[in-house]
This record gives sequence, C-alpha cells and structure tokens, in this order.
Amino acid sequence: MAYVSLKRIIEKMKLENLTPDLDIAKVKITQPDINRPALQMAGYFEHFDATRLQVIGFVEYTYMEGLPEDRKKEIYTKLLSREIPAIVFCRELQPDALFLETAVANEVPVLMTKKATSAFMAEIIRWLNVKLAPCISVHGVLVDVFGEGVLITGESGIGKSEAALELIKRGHRLVTDDVVEIRKVSDETLVGSAPDITKHFIELRGIGIVDVKTLFGVSSVRDTQNIDLVIRLEEWDKDKEYDRLGLEEEYTEYLGNRVVCHNIPIRPGRNLAVICESAAINHRQKKMGYNAAQELYTRVQKSLAKRRDEEEEE
Repeated sequence: MAYVSLKRIIEKMKLENLTPDLDIAKVKITQPDINRPALQMAGYFEHFDATRLQVIGFVEYTYMEGLPEDRKKEIYTKLLSREIPAIVFCRELQPDALFLETAVANEVPVLMTKKATSAFMAEIIRWLNVKLAPCISVHGVLVDVFGEGVLITGESGIGKSEAALELIKRGHRLVTDDVVEIRKVSDETLVGSAPDITKHFIELRGIGIVDVKTLFGVSSVRDTQNIDLVIRLEEWDKDKEYDRLGLEEEYTEYLGNRVVCHNIPIRPGRNLAVICESAAINHRQKKMGYNAAQELYTRVQKSLAKRRDEEEEE
C-alpha cells in the first residue's frame, strides 16, 4: 500500500511539531483525504474515519476553548484515543495544555502551521493526491511539447531518445527517458515523472548517458507533466493500412484512463521531432475546438453536394 511518512509531510508543509517527544518515524499517511473533527468535538463519533489526517481550524478551536474542563477531558480522550496519524492546528492556533497532555498520553502527534485552514487543506490534499495516486512504470520517453505532455513509446532502439533529444534542442522540455512513472491523480488526469535515479538523464546508443540539465540548462527539463498524448513508434510496414485522415481518434489506456494515441510508422527520412511537434499542436488545436480532418471532410461533402446540384441543373 502506498503511503507518505509524517516526517515527509512536516518537511514539505513546513509544520511545527508541538509534541517533539513522540516518535514520528513510523507514522504513515495512507490516504489523501483529511477531516475537520467538528462533529467529533460535539460528541458524534459515528462514521468517524480516524485514519485521516485531522485538521483543526478557527471554528473547531473556538468551540474547544468554550467547553467546560470536564467536557474537554471527555471529548479529548474520546478523540485522541483513536488511532489518528496526526492533528494539525492551522493559523498558529495553540492547543491548550490538557489537549497536548492527552495527545502525548495517546501518542498522537500534534502539529501547527501558519497557513489559513482552507489554504492548508487545499495544498495538502493536492499534494497527497499526487503522492498516493495509483502508480505504474512504463517504457518510454515523456516530453513537454508546447505545453502538451507527449509520451513516446515503442520497441527498444527504435529512436525514442533520439527524437526526445531533437525536441529538447528545438526548445522543448524533457521529463523522463527510458522509465516513465505514471500516476492517476484523477479520473481524467495522468501525471508522468522520472525515477529519482534517472532524472534528467538520456541514454543514446553509441554515446552513452547524457545529462540534459547540464548540457542544455534548467529550462530544458521539468519534474512532472500531465500525459495528454501518446505517440507509439513502430517499424514501417508496407502491407499495413495507416490512418491518413484522423477522423476517428485512437486511444490507449493507463490505469483506467484513456489517452489519445497515434501510431507513427518509422522509415528513413522521417523527421520524428517535427512529427511529434505537429501531433502536439494538432492535439492542442482539437482541444480548442478545431479539427482539421473534420474541416477537410466538410469541404469535400460541400464540394460533392455542389457538384450534384450542378449536374441536376444541367
């Protein structure tokens, strides 16, 4: 099961640990959802998911402050006796001594952030969604071409890395070569990234390993990119029928999400970088509402209709 350590969250979100005596090394967050325990403060614990990160904002804090001491002790004990991974106080709100004492007794880490509650929640949910998303690794090259994430796949040695290098020289940005880690962050969005060990490197047969970031500068690489288009390179087969119009989109599927896919036949003289650029621009144009193949089809239909009308008049 995927997880993010609490220590990593503290470092990423710049949280202050109000219970430094507790050992947080083994605390893990296993889901991106969070919970604001307002109903729990009021005594309602039905359907309470204690495995979520708990966030306390101004409303919950003022309610806690207004509770009588005996009620506080009862509610704090009920809440913190659950297996909660951690509780975060927003807006630099300081929990009272009884809350901290109960948290330490139940080994529940208490953290604090300067951020407003809504801003912190939005940031932590977005970040956890990426880190805890379902993930697979595929063989290919991922490049940012005019803002479109183009995943180039195909058999080893077919020219994926060479095409990526040419695209980089033309001003586009490399995300990863050889191994692409794909994460499903939503039902519509796939995000690709590089394994840490191969980040910013390209392997070119006959030359070896090339450090793209060092050779071409930081503007030639990026860490992550949405996958908008797949280009599958294959050897040219003269007996195979290739799509020459593009009226109907072909798709490939990763983690249940469909992505537009083009099968590009390879033969000497074809400029892969220009083809990839054209495919990315055409895909972007389609998303903006213009389909060149459909426009051509419409023109042909109009021409045929006009010719039929002229023949009927004669």
